[in-house]
Amino acid sequence: MLSTPHRPCPATQDQERPADPPRDGARSRVGRAFEVRRGRLIAGSALCGALLMVLHAQIPNRFGQLGSLFETFLPWAGLSVPVLLTLAVVRRSRLAAVAVVAPAVVWVSLFGGVVTDKSSVGGDLIVVTHNVDEGNPDPERTARVLAGSGAHVLALEELSSRTTPVFERELAAGYRYHSVHLGIGLWSKYPLRHVEPVPIMPWTRAVRATVDTPKGPVAVFAAHLASVRVTPTAGFATARRNEAGRNLAEAVRAEKLPRVVVMGDFNGTGDDTALRPLTSQLRSAQREAGDGFGFTWPASFPLVRIDQILVRGVSPASSWSLPATGSDHLPIAASLRL
Repeated sequence: MLSTPHRPCPATQDQERPADPPRDGARSRVGRAFEVRRGRLIAGSALCGALLMVLHAQIPNRFGQLGSLFETFLPWAGLSVPVLLTLAVVRRSRLAAVAVVAPAVVWVSLFGGVVTDKSSVGGDLIVVTHNVDEGNPDPERTARVLAGSGAHVLALEELSSRTTPVFERELAAGYRYHSVHLGIGLWSKYPLRHVEPVPIMPWTRAVRATVDTPKGPVAVFAAHLASVRVTPTAGFATARRNEAGRNLAEAVRAEKLPRVVVMGDFNGTGDDTALRPLTSQLRSAQREAGDGFGFTWPASFPLVRIDQILVRGVSPASSWSLPATGSDHLPIAASLRL
């Protein structure tokens, strides 16, 4: 007897047949959606970072002076770019990689000109400022570095009763003229006139002098603004420094000589909006004629530039940092065209 082959019923066939694979278009849409979700956090962080850099001047100085704190370390915000780009590559997110372009462009617009070498030869007046550190263990070495700097005018901050005689002795041969007022000192190869303290704080933290250069008089201010403190209750406390900066700004605004140099330890950067009453009147020698950021503190591993040389009515030709001296700050110098 002939047998017919067994044929499964249609219902059974449907159950045994493997599911059709998803079409390429559907698979592509799912992949793109997953990619977007995967890079959303990185992209958001990149855009927030770019926005903070753009609006750094609008960050309020409340809740522990957050604005000043962020602006103090503003150049280091650029480190977020390689970090976020690395995360975007690891997550294989095109969205995140594209978003990282935003903080990169903002950082370059803010600091691209700073990192290039803008120095030139020449100059009529070389000035140096240095916070010599009242606890300096080797003031003789510091004085020798400063004496060999080639400066025509030295502005020194944090001189103490112990170290002042050392600097007076070590600098006497090269600097005929000098004046010290309670921790702030000026040494000059050219005559000093009208040297007087500037009342930016209850005690002397700034002096003003007329330096009679071969090309005419220059008003020189040497200043040490109040220190910044970081405390659990007040946060980044800058109120006293800001007040001293405003007082110094008033003295500079009232200066009658057309050529002005203001230098010293400002305990703040040129980007700090709280110091704008002072810095808006003047031009930074480092920004105009330096090479890089010129960080000055701490001397062992400089992270910020809180020592400044600012000018009005003269043109910076070059700006640079000197070697470490034993202080916790690096000395800085500028050559100026009068």
